Amino acid sequence: MKLGILGAGMIVGDFLTMVKDIPEIELKAILGTKRSEEKLLKIQAENQIDKAFTDYDELLEKADVDTIYVALPNHLHFDYAKKALEHGKHVICEKPFTLNLAQFMELKELALANNLVLVEAITNQYLGNYQTIKKLLPELGELKIIECNYSQYSSRYNAFKEGTILPAFNPKMGGGALMDINIYNIHFVVGLLGKPKDVYYLPNIEKDIDTSGILVLDYPTVKAVCIGAKDSTSEIRSTIQGNKGSILIDGSSSTIAEVNKQLNGEEDVIYQDNAHTNRMHEEFRAFYNMVASHDMTLVKEQLEHSQLVMEIVDQALTSSGIVLG
Repeated sequence: MKLGILGAGMIVGDFLTMVKDIPEIELKAILGTKRSEEKLLKIQAENQIDKAFTDYDELLEKADVDTIYVALPNHLHFDYAKKALEHGKHVICEKPFTLNLAQFMELKELALANNLVLVEAITNQYLGNYQTIKKLLPELGELKIIECNYSQYSSRYNAFKEGTILPAFNPKMGGGALMDINIYNIHFVVGLLGKPKDVYYLPNIEKDIDTSGILVLDYPTVKAVCIGAKDSTSEIRSTIQGNKGSILIDGSSSTIAEVNKQLNGEEDVIYQDNAHTNRMHEEFRAFYNMVASHDMTLVKEQLEHSQLVMEIVDQALTSSGIVLG
């Protein structure tokens, strides 16, 4: 994989720390803004990236890349991913895929029409511990309740309260608790249960954006509650309950560091099956394999999953009157 990276923010820093362990991924280019060019060149030099660009068209035309990693603010995902696909590049796009279902469907149709890999970078779907949870579910008997709480007081919330609207809380830039933090919980549940029959979102809205909220996914025999908060904090954990036992995950649904199986009348069993400490390793190893083997069957499966998530997001935002973009 010959990779072009779009962005120079925190997520790119995490990625560059991890990608050294996947030598098959060649870092061919990185894109940043002109105002952050000094930082961009520093990142390029420190990580042995072939070339740095501040013009996206120039990167697409001149860089020796076959895959683009879109790690830009949420509102830019659609336009930059679309342009990459139009230039015949495979695309890995950070979560949330797009701001709405219509944008996602346009990207999906474009990618499949041109036989290109298009996939969402959503860590939990590729973690070893998440695969363990799938295998353990039958032991819980009849599933009843899933609760995912990812509540983390944002370092930007105080500024927001004082009137400084940064991207994390800017509706025009796809901010808000649902898109930034609760999206991990949605992926977690949908990956286990698929499409719900009903979706209900109860957000706390300040200045036209959800600073926290409770999303209820209603399945025929299971009720799932996804809590995401950037205006308050709590113990971050997820639980899956059945009539024969439960699974407890301490920590966020984006990392799934440990899985605790608690069957009725039995001792707890702890699972730690993530092969690497960096949560991004498994997903990018999978992305490399998809591109290298051109595994369009798996690509289509992952796109179907992402489509379900975007359908839920659309329903949640529409029902609560939140307008992004």
